[in-house]
Parts: sequence; structure tokens; C-alpha cells
Amino acid sequence: MANPYTEHDQSLSTPEHEPYYVPESSAWPIVGAIALFLIALGAGATVGDLFNGQGPWILLSGVGILLLMLVGWFRDVIHESMGGLYSHQMDRSFRQGMSWFIFSEVMFFAAFFGALFYVRMIAVPWLGGAGNNEMTHAVLWPEFIAQWPLVMTPGGTETQAMGPMGLPLYNTLILLTSSVTIHIAHTALEQGNRARLTLFLLLTVLLGSLFIYLQGVEYIHAYQDMGLTLDAGIYGNTFFMLTGFHGLHVTLGTVILFIVWLRVLCGHFTPENHFAFQAGAWYWHFVDVVWLGLFVFVYIL
Repeated sequence: MANPYTEHDQSLSTPEHEPYYVPESSAWPIVGAIALFLIALGAGATVGDLFNGQGPWILLSGVGILLLMLVGWFRDVIHESMGGLYSHQMDRSFRQGMSWFIFSEVMFFAAFFGALFYVRMIAVPWLGGAGNNEMTHAVLWPEFIAQWPLVMTPGGTETQAMGPMGLPLYNTLILLTSSVTIHIAHTALEQGNRARLTLFLLLTVLLGSLFIYLQGVEYIHAYQDMGLTLDAGIYGNTFFMLTGFHGLHVTLGTVILFIVWLRVLCGHFTPENHFAFQAGAWYWHFVDVVWLGLFVFVYIL
């Protein structure tokens, strides 16, 4: 009699699994950590005038090492992808990683929007005597007017509010247009139309670059003509914190899409395999949505 615990049942054979690629050990993460340390050290030394004025050089060395890390790490990942080493499961891992990264960015901006709402709805009214602080307002800052934008701080610092018309409106239209162009490029990739893909992806990169340029012009105008600076009280702080970090994200997104465009020129990506492009498109749409929130709550309301 056959032993049921040892006999192999051919009908219950284990299904074949696709291979899962495990990358080799890489030095790029520690190189990136060193770069970020030098950037932080150099920025602090520059602001604090430490190390006998060597802060800017430390900062530049950190930026240079960071760029070297990005080029090297991108190169390795691209070679792995084009070498056919990635499986469907690896592709799902990339999608999950990018999804969690964008979620972390959502939480990042949620904290900043929370700070903005706290200042507008709680802190500024409190300074104006709201709640049980009437006596504090009457004694310390009797001439203070609790309003938003806060163009006059309790200490007497004056500034001007940046309105929604002009450059902010132009930048909004630019980003909305870039969402359309990146969608057209994505559709063209899925349809195998590489000429349209190349054109509209390049247009997206150019629109992103134009946004960054116009934001720089807006900042120069704020500093030179409006007195709107980082030292202009809580309104200036929140304005530059929110719009500045968003501009940094637009810069990062533009760099990502430019690298993707260079890969398109090299013949990379197929209608079935193009997650690098898709990840860049996800990130770009996220940046656009955040800007709509900024335009409403920072410039209009």
C-alpha cells in the first residue's frame, strides 16, 4: 500500500514561478548619503559663515557628488531594464514603490497646508484678540489687524500680498497645459507613435522649464518691488515655503521627464514596457494637482 504522505501526486505539481531579479550590492546609496550630508553641512556653514568661508565649496561638492550618484544609479537601472532582467513581479514592486513615494509627498504637502490653515484660522485671529485674548491684543498690539494675507505683522513689518493674476495665473495655465501634453505623450507611447511621443514629451519638459523660469521672475519681483521676503512675517514664510518646495518638485519632475525623453530618443520603452515613463507621468500629475491647491489657498483666498 502506498504511503499517502510520501507519494507524489502529479496532479498537484507546483506551478512554475517567474524569476525575481535581485540587484547586486551597490555603493550608490552610501554615495547619496554622503552627498546629502555635505549639502546639509555646506548649507549650514554658508548661512552661519563657518569653516573660514568654505561653506559654499562644501555645498557645491555635495551637489556634484549627488549628481554623480544620480547619473550612476540611473545608468545601472536602465542597463538592468534594457537587459531584460526585470520580471512582472519586479514591475509590480516598482509600481508599489512609486505609489508609496507619491503618498509620502502628499503627506509632505499636507503638513505644509496644515501649517497654512493653522496660521490663518487660529494663530492670526488669536493675535488679533480672538477667544480670550482680547486683553493681550489691547495691551501688546492694539493697532494690529487680524487679516489674511497678513501684510502688517504685530511687530510692524509691512509687505504686499501676491495676487493670483499675472505670473501665478500664467504658471497655472502652463502646468495645466503640461498635464495635457504628458497625457498625449503617454497615449502616443501606448499606440506606438514615437514621433508624437517625442514631440509632446519635449513640450512637457519645455513647459516645466518655463514654469521654473517664471517662478524665478515672480520671486525677483516679490523681493525687489513688493517687500515680500522670507523676513516679511508669517505670510512671507508660508508663501515661500509652499511655493518654493513646489518649485523644487517641479524642477525634479522636469529633470525626470528630460531623462525619459533622452531615453525615448535612444529607442527605449515599448507599449507594453514603459514604467519609467509612467512613473514620471504620475509624479508630474501629482505636481500639477498640488499647484492647483496652492493657487487657490495661497494666491486667491
